[in-house]
Amino acid sequence: MTGIIVLIVAGALFVPQYGLFWRIRRRRWLQSRQAVEDALAHLHQFQHDGRPASVESLSNTLGTATRHTLVLVNRMAQLDLVVMTGQGMRLTAAGHRWALQIVRAHRLFERYLADETSVPREEIHARAHRLEHTVTEAQVDKMDADMGHPAFDPQGDPIPNAAGDMKEIESKKLVDWPEAVPALIVHIEDEPPEVYAQIIAEDLHPGMVITIMDMSPVRVVIGTPDAEHVLAPVVAANVSVREAPTEDVEPAGVPLTTLAHGETGRVVGLAPACQGLTRRRFQDLGLTPGARVERVMQSAFSDPTAYRVRNTMIALRREQSDLIRIERVPRKEQEIDA
Repeated sequence: MTGIIVLIVAGALFVPQYGLFWRIRRRRWLQSRQAVEDALAHLHQFQHDGRPASVESLSNTLGTATRHTLVLVNRMAQLDLVVMTGQGMRLTAAGHRWALQIVRAHRLFERYLADETSVPREEIHARAHRLEHTVTEAQVDKMDADMGHPAFDPQGDPIPNAAGDMKEIESKKLVDWPEAVPALIVHIEDEPPEVYAQIIAEDLHPGMVITIMDMSPVRVVIGTPDAEHVLAPVVAANVSVREAPTEDVEPAGVPLTTLAHGETGRVVGLAPACQGLTRRRFQDLGLTPGARVERVMQSAFSDPTAYRVRNTMIALRREQSDLIRIERVPRKEQEIDA
């Protein structure tokens, strides 16, 4: 009998969403800075897209019941962050400023994690979401300056500057782009995660030049300098493109990753997706057009790989070497130089 009572009490305390523990946890979260900032980010995105935000849309984003979302909205109204209108909720001037700081911190963290760490692409958004709530405005300013004031995050979303200004790029959905016309990927939507994972699996990223080879109601076939990719239309709709200017075209050559052990290549350029600190670091390492690179060895776990550049050994992760374009140096030319 005692065992049954223990089970009943444990269920009352810890049953997901309805137990006392979870109710207390939810109440504390609703009173937290993170809850307010997540709501501000949602409202900012809806206003930016020209969509009316509602209590229901906010509940769906936060994963909370409507009654709990109302508590949060009332608190934000008392803080003069939101107002209710006939078209739904809108940010006040104070709410808009705070929301921009959250968006700025999030996208800067995404840029940093993509350029300076080995965090997998599919995990970057979630990690940046956790980090965005841990910094002050002054810390964000310093991070922005240290990173060289990047204009876009890894998905192509503009990063606000300290004044809240953002660079906007006109684009079209990939599914609306004509066939056989080169296009530059400028944005990839990272939500929902299931769709984003399929785009990552095809190794598509902003800055890549593509051409639609075939389009039908069931698939979109696109070509890149290195491969052919097949996407479902619902996945392709999360990719935005614009016409590819000459200066944005991917440099000729193949990724450094394709170089075999003992082979030597000549750098022809860096991919447009290579930005900020990573681009400057590559240049500091001597990875400039004309430089020779030899693949020397690979770690026991296949990553990173060691290369010799200008008589110096460097180690690069796969996602880094994918950004470096080379042409193979023929064996005969290597022998003559030796």
